[in-house]
Amino acid sequence: MDKLAKQLREDAERIDATISAELDDRIRASLQGITPETTKKRRRPSKPTSFWWTSSLTGVAAAIAIIAVVNLQAPDPVPVTPQTAQTPLILPNIEWNARTAVLTSPLEQEIEDLQADLKKAEQAVKEDIDSLF
Repeated sequence: MDKLAKQLREDAERIDATISAELDDRIRASLQGITPETTKKRRRPSKPTSFWWTSSLTGVAAAIAIIAVVNLQAPDPVPVTPQTAQTPLILPNIEWNARTAVLTSPLEQEIEDLQADLKKAEQAVKEDIDSLF
Protein backbone atom coordinates (compact mmCIF):
# COMPACT_ATOMS: atom_id res chain seq x y z
CA MET A 1 0.00 0.00 0.00
CA ASP A 2 2.89 2.34 0.73
CA LYS A 3 4.22 1.80 -2.75
CA LEU A 4 0.86 2.77 -4.27
CA ALA A 5 0.57 5.88 -2.10
CA LYS A 6 4.08 6.94 -3.04
CA GLN A 7 3.35 6.42 -6.73
CA LEU A 8 0.14 8.45 -6.48
CA ARG A 9 1.99 11.35 -4.80
CA GLU A 10 4.64 11.35 -7.47
CA ASP A 11 2.01 11.32 -10.20
CA ALA A 12 0.15 14.19 -8.52
CA GLU A 13 3.33 16.29 -8.32
CA ARG A 14 3.92 15.83 -12.06
CA ILE A 15 0.47 17.17 -12.96
CA ASP A 16 0.78 20.66 -14.33
CA ALA A 17 -2.63 22.17 -14.74
CA THR A 18 -3.66 25.78 -14.82
CA ILE A 19 -7.03 26.84 -13.54
CA SER A 20 -8.71 29.58 -15.48
CA ALA A 21 -10.06 32.62 -13.68
CA GLU A 22 -13.58 31.68 -14.76
CA LEU A 23 -13.32 28.19 -13.20
CA ASP A 24 -11.82 29.64 -10.03
CA ASP A 25 -14.75 32.11 -9.74
CA ARG A 26 -17.29 29.34 -10.23
CA ILE A 27 -15.70 27.14 -7.55
CA ARG A 28 -15.53 30.05 -5.10
CA ALA A 29 -19.19 30.99 -5.76
CA SER A 30 -20.41 27.41 -5.27
CA LEU A 31 -18.51 27.14 -1.97
CA GLN A 32 -19.87 30.47 -0.70
CA GLY A 33 -23.42 29.61 -1.81
CA ILE A 34 -23.60 26.71 0.57
CA THR A 35 -25.26 27.46 3.88
CA PRO A 36 -25.27 25.01 6.76
CA GLU A 37 -28.58 23.39 7.67
CA THR A 38 -30.44 24.83 10.54
CA THR A 39 -30.25 22.91 13.79
CA LYS A 40 -34.01 22.64 13.94
CA LYS A 41 -35.19 19.27 12.79
CA ARG A 42 -38.20 19.14 10.63
CA ARG A 43 -41.16 17.99 12.63
CA ARG A 44 -42.98 15.10 11.10
CA PRO A 45 -46.66 15.60 10.75
CA SER A 46 -48.36 13.58 13.44
CA LYS A 47 -50.70 10.85 12.35
CA PRO A 48 -54.19 10.80 13.73
CA THR A 49 -55.04 8.55 16.69
CA SER A 50 -57.39 6.54 14.54
CA PHE A 51 -54.42 5.36 12.49
CA TRP A 52 -52.82 3.94 15.66
CA TRP A 53 -56.07 2.20 16.65
CA THR A 54 -56.53 0.80 13.16
CA SER A 55 -53.02 -0.66 12.99
CA SER A 56 -53.29 -2.15 16.49
CA LEU A 57 -56.61 -3.82 15.78
CA THR A 58 -55.34 -5.15 12.46
CA GLY A 59 -52.35 -6.75 14.22
CA VAL A 60 -54.55 -8.34 16.87
CA ALA A 61 -56.94 -9.70 14.24
CA ALA A 62 -54.05 -11.16 12.22
CA ALA A 63 -52.60 -12.86 15.31
CA ILE A 64 -55.99 -14.37 16.22
CA ALA A 65 -56.47 -15.62 12.65
CA ILE A 66 -53.04 -17.30 12.61
CA ILE A 67 -53.65 -18.96 15.98
CA ALA A 68 -57.04 -20.24 14.80
CA VAL A 69 -55.58 -21.67 11.58
CA VAL A 70 -52.76 -23.41 13.44
CA ASN A 71 -55.14 -24.88 16.02
CA LEU A 72 -57.57 -26.14 13.38
CA GLN A 73 -54.80 -27.97 11.52
CA ALA A 74 -53.25 -29.56 14.59
CA PRO A 75 -54.16 -33.24 15.15
CA ASP A 76 -56.16 -34.20 18.21
CA PRO A 77 -53.90 -34.85 21.16
CA VAL A 78 -53.41 -38.50 21.99
CA PRO A 79 -54.41 -39.16 25.60
CA VAL A 80 -51.46 -40.30 27.61
CA THR A 81 -52.20 -42.92 30.20
CA PRO A 82 -49.85 -43.04 33.14
CA GLN A 83 -47.87 -46.23 33.46
CA THR A 84 -48.99 -48.38 36.33
CA ALA A 85 -46.54 -50.28 38.40
CA GLN A 86 -46.09 -53.78 37.02
CA THR A 87 -46.58 -56.66 39.39
CA PRO A 88 -43.27 -58.28 40.17
CA LEU A 89 -42.55 -61.63 38.63
CA ILE A 90 -43.04 -64.33 41.23
CA LEU A 91 -40.23 -66.85 41.18
CA PRO A 92 -40.66 -70.29 42.66
CA ASN A 93 -38.87 -71.03 45.87
CA ILE A 94 -35.70 -72.93 45.09
CA GLU A 95 -34.12 -75.02 47.75
CA TRP A 96 -30.43 -74.70 47.44
CA ASN A 97 -28.32 -77.64 48.47
CA ALA A 98 -25.04 -75.90 48.95
CA ARG A 99 -22.18 -78.12 49.93
CA THR A 100 -18.53 -77.32 50.15
CA ALA A 101 -16.32 -78.96 47.56
CA VAL A 102 -14.22 -81.79 48.76
CA LEU A 103 -11.00 -82.04 46.85
CA THR A 104 -9.53 -85.49 46.71
CA SER A 105 -6.14 -84.37 45.49
CA PRO A 106 -4.26 -81.14 44.96
CA LEU A 107 -5.67 -78.68 42.40
CA GLU A 108 -2.82 -79.21 39.95
CA GLN A 109 -3.69 -82.91 39.79
CA GLU A 110 -7.38 -82.05 39.20
CA ILE A 111 -6.43 -79.74 36.29
CA GLU A 112 -4.24 -82.42 34.72
CA ASP A 113 -7.05 -84.96 35.02
CA LEU A 114 -9.52 -82.57 33.38
CA GLN A 115 -7.11 -81.87 30.52
CA ALA A 116 -6.61 -85.60 30.00
CA ASP A 117 -10.41 -86.12 29.90
CA LEU A 118 -10.71 -83.31 27.31
CA LYS A 119 -8.03 -84.91 25.14
CA LYS A 120 -9.81 -88.27 25.31
CA ALA A 121 -13.12 -86.63 24.32
CA GLU A 122 -11.44 -84.80 21.46
CA GLN A 123 -9.86 -88.02 20.21
CA ALA A 124 -13.23 -89.80 20.37
CA VAL A 125 -14.91 -87.02 18.32
CA LYS A 126 -12.14 -87.19 15.70
CA GLU A 127 -12.56 -90.96 15.40
CA ASP A 128 -16.34 -90.58 15.00
CA ILE A 129 -15.87 -88.01 12.24
CA ASP A 130 -13.32 -90.20 10.44
CA SER A 131 -15.65 -93.20 10.57
CA LEU A 132 -18.43 -91.19 8.90
CA PHE A 133 -16.29 -90.37 5.89
